[in-house]
Amino acid sequence: MSGRIVILRRLLFSLLFLPLAPLAQAEPVHGIAMHGAPALAADAPSFPYVQPGVKKGGKVNYGVVGTFDAMNPFVLKGMRTTARGVWDPEFGNLLYESLMTRSADEPFTLYGLLAESVEWDADRTTVQFNLNPKAHWNDGQPVTPEDVIFTFELLRDKGRPPFNSRLASVAKMEKVGEHGIKFTFNEKANRETPLIFASATPILPKHAIDASTFDQAGLAIPVGSGPYKVKDLKPGEKVTWVRDPDYWGKDIPSKIGFDNYDEISVTYFLQEATMFEAFKKGDIDIYPEGDANHWQRAYDFPAVSKGDVIKESFKPGLPSGMLGFVFNTRRPMFADVKVREAISTAFDFEWLNKTLYNGAFTRTQSYWQNSTLGAYGNAADEKELALLGKAKDKLSPEILAGTYTQSATDGSGGDRKALSKAVKLFAEAGYKIQGGKMLDVSGKPLSFEVMTQNEGQEKMALAFQRTLKLIGIDMGIRTVDDAQYQARSNSFDYDMIIKSYTSSLSPGAEQVNRWGSESRDAQGSFNYAGVADPDIDRMIEALLQAREPEDFQAAVRAYDRLLVAGHYVVPLYHLGEQWVARWKHIGRPEAVPLYGYQRPTWFDARVQ
Repeated sequence: MSGRIVILRRLLFSLLFLPLAPLAQAEPVHGIAMHGAPALAADAPSFPYVQPGVKKGGKVNYGVVGTFDAMNPFVLKGMRTTARGVWDPEFGNLLYESLMTRSADEPFTLYGLLAESVEWDADRTTVQFNLNPKAHWNDGQPVTPEDVIFTFELLRDKGRPPFNSRLASVAKMEKVGEHGIKFTFNEKANRETPLIFASATPILPKHAIDASTFDQAGLAIPVGSGPYKVKDLKPGEKVTWVRDPDYWGKDIPSKIGFDNYDEISVTYFLQEATMFEAFKKGDIDIYPEGDANHWQRAYDFPAVSKGDVIKESFKPGLPSGMLGFVFNTRRPMFADVKVREAISTAFDFEWLNKTLYNGAFTRTQSYWQNSTLGAYGNAADEKELALLGKAKDKLSPEILAGTYTQSATDGSGGDRKALSKAVKLFAEAGYKIQGGKMLDVSGKPLSFEVMTQNEGQEKMALAFQRTLKLIGIDMGIRTVDDAQYQARSNSFDYDMIIKSYTSSLSPGAEQVNRWGSESRDAQGSFNYAGVADPDIDRMIEALLQAREPEDFQAAVRAYDRLLVAGHYVVPLYHLGEQWVARWKHIGRPEAVPLYGYQRPTWFDARVQ
């Protein structure tokens, strides 16, 4: 049986056939699932996708593009310039840990980490986390309920979104016994809230943090509870982590098979091309690839032909997500959905895909494409229509039927039929072409700027610019350095930007920070498009409150339809695969989980 079939069967089992959660939770348990029950029993020795008997040792060298000047990713000043590894799902949370940790083999299920057990009521109006008595900070001090209370209060007062809003859903936070911490929620909470508290909030040491200076970021070495300590910092250049031999959690089931290197280094590069050259020379060990042309053409160096560098493709059971040109609807010229639709219609994806990528990509049609949660290919049923209510009236018949697709061209780079359709939509919005310029009703030319951050984005923008010029639209392109890009992204200082929105099998509270009205004006949020739509807010609330898988599916599909209909993004493409190259001395477990390859489970094969 192929790996793809195994993944799909596992996904269907996780979503549809897990037993329902108990009506009441009277005793502490080892795990909690968003829908259904955890797949692993309390006595499971480890996650199924690790190599449990792996020998720890050796080292790995990672590379990233950018810079760093902070060790605190939880405040605005350090949001995107914190040294990698501090709180890092890609490389592993090396310094700080959460109360519980997520299994990459289930849609959204958590198992014990700092908290060895959890208990809650049927409606999830309360949750109690029971800390592992063995948990301690790397300075030897125990992790306590006081640390948990301190963390939530500190992040409320000094943290960035979304950390600073967590306590808004809490009516009461209290210590229970020697190791327990109980949250009683108010009407702002939802069924996902306990899981967000458990897995998406770092726990910080009260005794080692000065609350008055917490929001100043800086490069002071923090105290953490995680498996690594900072060995060396070269600001903006490199951070080196060393495994803590006294790490408290090395033998608990959720950490077996993880944290396998004695040393992890992260080197920073100014450009992607420079980082790839470092990979070719062996200065970094792993290179995740996202460029189809590069994947096909750039790996012709001797180490590949000799077998010293291994290229691998992984097919996770995940939705497509959305990569695209994002309209900043805070800008007046993008406030009209007809204008956004017209610009999207003019985009010649087929020419871009053929010319730049040799036809390697698939056009993205929805935010949860390739999954049962997506609207594309699935007609709205009665449950969905009831959820949408009057909002269904602003959706086209094609979107409701699941047959809507992005405007296609003949790939010539100047498809008159597609451009004519775009011009017609512009006319409906009050625009006309005069003197070779697209003018609004007041005679003002339509012009805007795309902010890009690297050569790959710039190439895509140039292709878009070329097409829009044919109908009198002046699209500028500004490529900025990483620091400026992050600062302007945080403050929404752009007309259009290229962004990627990952989509999981358990979308939840993070959607508020991406598309919810309350995040529209919150600097540092991920609401890059500036969306504030009460119907979208309703669908987010519906998916958060859903108890049964079919209700959850209906809510996500309805939500997907509204996002597509809003034309907030000009969709680009998705891969359907994960590409990564590694030097052969980096080994990995044979099993690949639902969410794809997991670098924190890889290891140095030279010490095995």
